[in-house]
Amino acid sequence: MILKANMNWTANQGIVLPIVLVEVERTLDFIQVFFTVEEPQECFRSEIRNNGENSWEDSCVEVFLQNPSDPQEYFNFEVTCRGCVFAARGTDRYSRETLSATQMNAIQCTKQVASVAGNLICWGMAVQIPAQIFGLNSFDGVILNGNFYKCADKAKNPHYLSAFPIDSEKPDFHRPEFFQEISE
Repeated sequence: MILKANMNWTANQGIVLPIVLVEVERTLDFIQVFFTVEEPQECFRSEIRNNGENSWEDSCVEVFLQNPSDPQEYFNFEVTCRGCVFAARGTDRYSRETLSATQMNAIQCTKQVASVAGNLICWGMAVQIPAQIFGLNSFDGVILNGNFYKCADKAKNPHYLSAFPIDSEKPDFHRPEFFQEISE
């Protein structure tokens, strides 16, 4: 699938936006999401250096998933172009609990080293999330709902893209009411 920009959001207007492709694979033990990103240099930022920091400030890809063990809760898994992870869980934007370092380390990220093609920075990230993070023994028979995102809040040209539309006045990825079923 291709991530799209909500053109009603002011930040997405008047700039050349990134192109982001997403592929999803699921096994009994993991959901793996592959992101391929081509973004103009003005959209690219790479400053975050550690897990648990404000990943959304950098060029970042995100996986938001409803918790199959507790549908009132959702998880956000955010990974910078360097592979730094931020992950949290909760019922809304304000009620979030950051995952422990052990849990964040269980999220496997494989990055494709960035390259430059003209004015584009090209990079990729594979994010592998284990079923155990959700308190599950496996994903067997589990329906997953969520959304995928790309952002860079502190880039010269901030931008916000999503797989499934978000009907809001301003960028807001913490909107589980717009999650859809994730299929391979």
